[in-house]
Amino acid sequence: MNIVERGRAFLQSLRELAGRSVWDWRRCPRCSSTVTSKWGTYDRHPWCFEGRKTIAVQRHMCRSCDRTYSESSALLVRGSWYAREVHRCAVDHWQHLGTSLRRTAEVMRSWMGRQERYHLWRPLDTAAMETERCTLAASTVHRWLDQAGKVAQESVKGQLKGIPSSGTVGVDGLWARLRGGAKAVVLLVVDSVHGVVWPPVVVGGEEGQAPWQKLFDRAGEAGLAVDELRGVTSDRTRGLVAYLRHTLGWVQHQCCVWHVWRNLRRELSRAVAQAVEGLGQEAAKQAGRVVRSELVGLVRGVIDAPSYEAAEETLVKLREHPQGGRIEHILNLQLDHILAHLVSYYG
Repeated sequence: MNIVERGRAFLQSLRELAGRSVWDWRRCPRCSSTVTSKWGTYDRHPWCFEGRKTIAVQRHMCRSCDRTYSESSALLVRGSWYAREVHRCAVDHWQHLGTSLRRTAEVMRSWMGRQERYHLWRPLDTAAMETERCTLAASTVHRWLDQAGKVAQESVKGQLKGIPSSGTVGVDGLWARLRGGAKAVVLLVVDSVHGVVWPPVVVGGEEGQAPWQKLFDRAGEAGLAVDELRGVTSDRTRGLVAYLRHTLGWVQHQCCVWHVWRNLRRELSRAVAQAVEGLGQEAAKQAGRVVRSELVGLVRGVIDAPSYEAAEETLVKLREHPQGGRIEHILNLQLDHILAHLVSYYG
C-alpha cells in the first residue's frame, strides 16, 4: 500500500474502533470467545484539547482462556499521558508551521492547560488560573517526531507508488548545523505541480554526483517514475548539474527564479553604484532609484518573457543600457535554463 492507502486504512481502523458496541467488546480479542464478564475498571488521566480528563477504562475477563483484556479507545494512545489528538496536532504544528520544538510544546501547553500564552489570548479569563498545569516538554514532542520518522523511514519502499507525477520536479538542499558542530544537508525533491514531497535524504554535502544519485534513487524506490521525468528546477549546483548530464541527459534543467534574482543582487547594486558615482546624497538617491527600477524592469522582462523572441528583444535593450552590460551577459549565458519552461517539450 502507498502512503495514501495506508492513511485511509488507519482512519478506517479508528472509525471501526470508535464504533464498537458493548456486544463487540464482550468478544475476547485472543480466543474470540463470548463467554466473558466485566472485570472492574481503571482510570486514565490524559491531556486533551479541553484540558485533563478522567476516563474510566472497562476491563473484561474471558472464562474460556482465563485472561483479562481492556477496552481500547480511538482517542487514546497506549502508554501516553496525552490523547491522540495532541500527538497529531503537535506533529502537524511543528511540520506545517515550521516552528521549533520548544515553541510547539509551549503553544500546546498553553492551549491544554489554560496557562502561559493563554493569558495573552484571554486576559479576562480568571477561571484559567485554577486549572491544573500542563508540563508537555519539547523533548516529548521530539520523541513523537522521532517515532513517526522511524515508521516513515521503514515504509519508504513503495510509499508513493501509484501517485501521479507531473514529470516536472524541484530539488534543493537545506543545510543544518547539528550538535557537536557537525553540518549536514537535507536533499529534497518535490513535484512542481501538485506539491508531493518525495522521501528526502541526509548527506554530508551536495557537491559531486553521489548525493543526488542517492536522492533520486530513494525517490524511485518510493514510487517516482524517474525515467518519465521531463524537467528539473534547481539552483543549478554543480553536483546536480553533473548528475543530470550524466544520468538524466534528456531532462530539461531550469534555473530557479528566486536564485536568479539572488545571484543578480550584487550586480544590480554595483550597477547602481556606478550610475550615482560623483553625485550628491539626494541626487544619488533619486538617480539610484531610477536606475534600479529600469534595470529591474528589464531583468523581469527577460525572466518573465512569454517567448524567446520577447526575451531576446529585452536582452538587446539591457545590453544598450549604460549600466546593463554585465547583467545582460549573465542572463544571456543562462537564458536557455531560465526559459526552459517555454520549450515545446512540455506541451
